Amino acid sequence: MSRGKKLYEGKAKILYEGPEPGTLVAHFKDDATAFNNKKRATLEGKGVLNNRISEFIMTQLNSIGVPTHFIRRLNMREQLVREVEIVPLEVVVRNVAAGSIAKRLGLEEGEALPRSIVEFYYKNDALEDPMVSEEHITAFNWATTQDIDDMLAMSLRVNDFMSGLFAGAGIRLVDFKLEYGRVYDQNDMPRLILADEISPDSCRLWDIETNEKMDKDRFRRDLGNVTEAYAEVARRLGIMKENGPSEANEAK
Repeated sequence: MSRGKKLYEGKAKILYEGPEPGTLVAHFKDDATAFNNKKRATLEGKGVLNNRISEFIMTQLNSIGVPTHFIRRLNMREQLVREVEIVPLEVVVRNVAAGSIAKRLGLEEGEALPRSIVEFYYKNDALEDPMVSEEHITAFNWATTQDIDDMLAMSLRVNDFMSGLFAGAGIRLVDFKLEYGRVYDQNDMPRLILADEISPDSCRLWDIETNEKMDKDRFRRDLGNVTEAYAEVARRLGIMKENGPSEANEAK
């Protein structure tokens, strides 16, 4: 399928015009970034793995009634998605202390949280995506109170589903980031759906037995074997064959 002109290039994906109105083609790159783009690298095969993992999870979420922008996978690196009006917020769901919450609150990494915690961050690279409250969100009209309620409910539902999905594969879902977008149906009333991607780039995933990191922290912390860890996630989920990394490397 031929894609249209390039509309946007981000850290991990390129968006092109889709074949039909209201659609986009998302191309997953091999670029890896961390610390607000201060650390960069190219990890061969990462884009293929993230495309396949995100396809699998989004398809599962669609099947249980969680609306997403995902339509179908086009090839090893690209998928067809609905065009959305992105809400300028990152929604982070935390189950275990790790990353910034451990540092902010003086928690020991790996400590189970009393309950799942949802945090909002303003999407702005220049400001390094600061954490914001519901008061900020409504005051600056980034989202309505109803939008916030919908994002909270959907995010917790996604957390419940994915926690079980990953646990069945011997993986602990420590935390993850979601993004939402607005779509306008025939009555021109906006509704929120999941957008962006769900992959080891946007989740913290630890082996249940060993606590070995199987996510982007391997890149952030110079632990090595990043794509191998992503391929192991795909293998455990039954997405790719045992030779996942070589399969990923074949799709340039």
